[in-house]
Amino acid sequence: DQAAGKKLEIHLIKNPRGELLQRNQKEFEELTGIKVGSEQVPEQQSRQKTVIEFNSGRTSFDVVHLSYQAQKKQFAKGKWLEDLRPYFAKAPAEFDFKDFSTGGVSYATQNDGRIDSLPLNLDPWILYYNKELFAAKNIAPPKTFAELVTAAQKLHDPSKGVVGMVGRGVKNANVLLWTSFFLGYGGTFIDTLGKLQTDSPAGIQAATLYRDLLKNTGPAGVAGFNWNEAQSLFLQGRAAMWIDGSGFAPPLEDPTKSKIVGKVGYAEMPAGPAGQISGLTGDGLGVSAFSPNKDAAWLYTMWATGKVMQARMLLTGAGAPARSSPYANKEIVAGQKLPAAWLQAVSDAIKRSSPILPVIEPVNEFRDVYGIALTNMLGGADVKTELKKATAEFQPVLNKSGWKS
Repeated sequence: DQAAGKKLEIHLIKNPRGELLQRNQKEFEELTGIKVGSEQVPEQQSRQKTVIEFNSGRTSFDVVHLSYQAQKKQFAKGKWLEDLRPYFAKAPAEFDFKDFSTGGVSYATQNDGRIDSLPLNLDPWILYYNKELFAAKNIAPPKTFAELVTAAQKLHDPSKGVVGMVGRGVKNANVLLWTSFFLGYGGTFIDTLGKLQTDSPAGIQAATLYRDLLKNTGPAGVAGFNWNEAQSLFLQGRAAMWIDGSGFAPPLEDPTKSKIVGKVGYAEMPAGPAGQISGLTGDGLGVSAFSPNKDAAWLYTMWATGKVMQARMLLTGAGAPARSSPYANKEIVAGQKLPAAWLQAVSDAIKRSSPILPVIEPVNEFRDVYGIALTNMLGGADVKTELKKATAEFQPVLNKSGWKS
């Protein structure tokens, strides 16, 4: 192989996926004769470092690990990643592009049709529920938003120290819970002319549901809760339900951390009036447009997102694969540390998923502006007024970013 003897530098985000790839890179070196140097960088620092390097027109790395919800549009605008489609034709049969799930392919595809990364991990939002609390009151897990509200009301019992529902109330982080509901009401973030649709009826209904669930059936001080406070209340057995990313499951089944091991139910996001949709975040790997070793970098990207590595990711609990095959692999499923119900909820959710945040460059500003509005609603402010205000405030930011549908 012409690539043998080449040296690659891989820039990884510090997370369980980054660790898994580093741990197994020797295998890639033995398979290809390509030498690999890699580093894991914490997410915030990684975002700064990659932008500085890409803007300079030279990168110290050949392959880059990116967070789709934060970096997809930014990388697209600069055409910083190589279009991988020409490589697909030369790829061996086991590459099997059709094995990547729809949600993953949609994240990896840019508006102009370029596929400039391969999806690695998808994190759909799911419903965690306490089976014991549900059984005690003979309530079935909710399948719809209406059933979610009823179950939360029936299970909310502050006198026993139990809340019906817990979720993110703290500004910025709270936006993802609201958008999870927004998708189920049929919401789209931006119309084809670049006008925000966040104060549409879907936006208002979703924000009202968000406010009512957390304010009426949530814990005191919920406006200060991020995922970790919500997780901690839930694993103490003090919340009947919690909606958040599927990657937060492992501590719930860890006897040293959790009082509810074996009592956790896992389900897909309940259906809204417009259908059942799970909000999705994810990460992928792309080849730097400035790399002098593009062929070798493509081989690494293909190996890292290939069937064997994706199966390992599921087996070790390092994430939820963007490929479909690991979920159908009986040996993998049998070896999984998490319950079968978690696996089922995640694989079902991935099939019916959509990006949890608008795919735009100023996504962090979006979270800040709407996060304040949602926190204000929890404090008693009018839902419609707050959303209209946030939409009016964010529209110029979106316009300035040169948004294109």
